[in-house]
Amino acid sequence: MSEKLNRPEAPPTEEKPGRPEVRPDAEKQASGAVKPTKPFRYGVGMFGTSIPVNMFKSFAAIYYVDQLGLSMKHYSFVLFIYTFLDVIDNPVYGFLSDRTRTRWGRRRPWLVIGTPLLVLSFVMFFNVPGVISSDQGRLFIYMLLLYLLTGTLDSLINANYGALFPELFRSDKERAKTNAIRQACQLVAMVISIALTPMITSAIGYRLTSLIYGVVALAVILYCTFGCHESMDYAAAEKPNLWKSIVDLVRNGRFWIYGIVGAFYSAATALLLQAVSFYVKYSLRLAGGQTTLLLASVFAVALIGILVWTMISRKVDVMKIWRLGFLIMGLAFLPLLFTQSLAQSIPFVALVGFGYGACLITMDCIGAKIIDDDYQKHHIRREGIMTSLIGMLNRLNGLYSSLAFFVVSERFGFVNGDNPGPSPDTASRVLMCVFPFLAMAVAYIISHFLHFTEADNAVSDSERG
Repeated sequence: MSEKLNRPEAPPTEEKPGRPEVRPDAEKQASGAVKPTKPFRYGVGMFGTSIPVNMFKSFAAIYYVDQLGLSMKHYSFVLFIYTFLDVIDNPVYGFLSDRTRTRWGRRRPWLVIGTPLLVLSFVMFFNVPGVISSDQGRLFIYMLLLYLLTGTLDSLINANYGALFPELFRSDKERAKTNAIRQACQLVAMVISIALTPMITSAIGYRLTSLIYGVVALAVILYCTFGCHESMDYAAAEKPNLWKSIVDLVRNGRFWIYGIVGAFYSAATALLLQAVSFYVKYSLRLAGGQTTLLLASVFAVALIGILVWTMISRKVDVMKIWRLGFLIMGLAFLPLLFTQSLAQSIPFVALVGFGYGACLITMDCIGAKIIDDDYQKHHIRREGIMTSLIGMLNRLNGLYSSLAFFVVSERFGFVNGDNPGPSPDTASRVLMCVFPFLAMAVAYIISHFLHFTEADNAVSDSERG
């Protein structure tokens, strides 16, 4: 069925306020001028966006709490405050992106402007002046401000980068191929910015490491940005209304289920990345560099998992793979509660990685289905708002992470690296294993309430726009 039959057009004489008239020949000319975006050119952008944010969120705790002496309660408070900013800024950035009209497109101007600012803020976060690090009060204020600034700039970048995915790639086949590339790029970035970071920082320090990562991120994101070709048809389309978009999405039950599942899944992965350094140091009693081996096991197996799960997806429904990934990840956390050595721990973190690979190849594709469904119902291009509002619930994982750090601090007396309390071993195991397991259990259970009909799965490329 053609789009014209599905989307009745207004009579030629009717003019809608704020919506310029688009002539058929103009539409044809605009459509014909658009170059297809290469999946690799877009997908590699995930490498650039992941490099700084992974180091930022994974090593903020160990750097500020264990090295600089900030209290764990102060750190949990920073996460708590940031979560609310993260919830607010995502839909705002998505809204502004959807309403942007420039000759360079809707998303690219934001990426070109925002990327240098993100890199600058990220480098400053890990380059604390001595006069500030020597005073707890000043250190807390500095971390709070830089954490909020870096976090909100990351939201700006990801709101625009993420919105390009359902817009540039229309078919399930294109999306599956592109998403596999970008998730593989993300995993490579995670190997470098998370798994190898303890080893790199041991050699050259956090300051120089953040500078190198920042320069790499700047180059890769801009390379991706200038290779993405947005359709100028959207420049003439109706601009979405923020409040109407929010109301429409609030009424969408699939949005709530997917968003809540994503929030608990994100909380589990965030805690894994933040807690593994404490786990290695206090539970396994190993040097910080050994963290690299554990995290490398997660990401290496996840990369293999992407290939395996992609092949499985040709015969198995994506929803089943999605839920199975949650189940495998969740169950793999439990044995880690009892392991006593690196050799005992590696097989189970590898199992976490295998489940993680299943989640990586399915999460964005399911989110794209929800965006497709919204367009079919309302016929308004608002990928930025939709992506940001879906991500908004995911960002609530900060509340769960904040709670985990606060509970561990209160229950086990873990203050900071100078005063880890009477039982840092148990505290680290609870942070690393118990809280992520509970989060994955909730995600797995709630995921069974999300369903798509045969009609949803059969939407043709022409109907998608």
